[in-house]
Amino acid sequence: MYESSDTEDVWKKVTPTELDDIVAAHERFIEGRTGGARAKLNLHDLAYVDLAGRNLSQANLTGARLRNADLSGTRLEGANLFAADLEEADLSRADLTNADLRGARVRGANLSRAVLTDADLRDGVLFKSFRKEGLVAVSYEEAAAALDKAVVKGADLSRAKVSDAFVVQTDLTDCILRDAKFIRANLSLSNLTGCVLEGVDFTDANLTGAVFHGAVFSRTVLDNANFTGADLIGAVFETVDMSKVDLSLAKMPGHLDMLDRSLADIIREHAEWIHSNGRNGRRAELSKVDLNKADLPSVILAAADLSFAVLRGAVLKKAEFAMADLSFADLRGADLSRADLRGAKLERANLNGANLIGARMGDMTIGALAGAGGMWRTNMSNARLFRAKLAGAVLANADLEGANLSEADLRDADLAGAILVDADFTGADARGAKLAGADLRGAKGLKTD
Repeated sequence: MYESSDTEDVWKKVTPTELDDIVAAHERFIEGRTGGARAKLNLHDLAYVDLAGRNLSQANLTGARLRNADLSGTRLEGANLFAADLEEADLSRADLTNADLRGARVRGANLSRAVLTDADLRDGVLFKSFRKEGLVAVSYEEAAAALDKAVVKGADLSRAKVSDAFVVQTDLTDCILRDAKFIRANLSLSNLTGCVLEGVDFTDANLTGAVFHGAVFSRTVLDNANFTGADLIGAVFETVDMSKVDLSLAKMPGHLDMLDRSLADIIREHAEWIHSNGRNGRRAELSKVDLNKADLPSVILAAADLSFAVLRGAVLKKAEFAMADLSFADLRGADLSRADLRGAKLERANLNGANLIGARMGDMTIGALAGAGGMWRTNMSNARLFRAKLAGAVLANADLEGANLSEADLRDADLAGAILVDADFTGADARGAKLAGADLRGAKGLKTD
């Protein structure tokens, strides 16, 4: 920040006791109790303070120095953090709904699972009047409105205003960015894996080298966005106008004609590889291949690599996928009824609307394979199963942590011993489902009657 000899008193210091009194009075103010007063901590030096879990909603923290402060779980709804310095602060699980973060510096901060709904993270410059110098900008050594290198995993930025901001190398994994504004924002080299990008405006945004594995583009505005070197393998596009964006320099799934042999030969040689325990044939390597609407009922692809493959609308009923890698695969609307997916890796796979009736997705018993025996869980962590048909499916001991099962048909499904931590069952039909021994910590919306 601006620290000339004439402006060294920009930030006012307070003792821990004074700060506690200010915050306590503010909490009384928020609760409408007597003796309350709104916290006016603008241009205060609050570096390294512990305000975890406190209520600072509507507080004035304009230009405050909050570097390395502990604000985890802190309520900051409607707070004025204009041009505040939040570098490397802990804001995990903080509520910043409708907060003014214009010009704030959030470089390296932890915003995991924070709520930033309607927050304003656009650029901004704070000025202060000095007797000798007049009106002087209180500025950073580096660009303001900076979210660069921050960790924002799982945060809710719905309708947030992030236009013109510097978001380089930021981890936005699993963020909800619904209807957020990123106009002209610099998100180069950022990780947007698993993000919900419904209604996001990326007009003129710099998305070079950004990663979008498993991200869902829906009604997303991409006009003149720069996707040079961006990794769009595993991303899903739904109702997006592509007329004003060039994806020719982005990384996209490959087509069958790019393979060294026909799909039929790959499947035949893989079956030989399976039946001979690897002595003959070749393992199928179909990672990042577009197999949209492939008709492959009863296909044998156990232990095959289908990670990031596009299998939307594919017919795969009674297919053998035991121990296969289908992570990040696009299986929307696919027919996987009665398929064998035991021990398969379906992490972050998109199975929205898929037919998994009677499918086997329980754990797989491994013998002395590579000297390691035991049970191998089916990994469906963070998978999307919105409106999937799972009636009668076997998911015993499967890992479904963070999975979206909203409006899914789970009637009579076997989920005994399954890991269902933070899974979303909103609107799901789970009548008759077996849940004995399941880990349901953080799961929401589950109704079995």
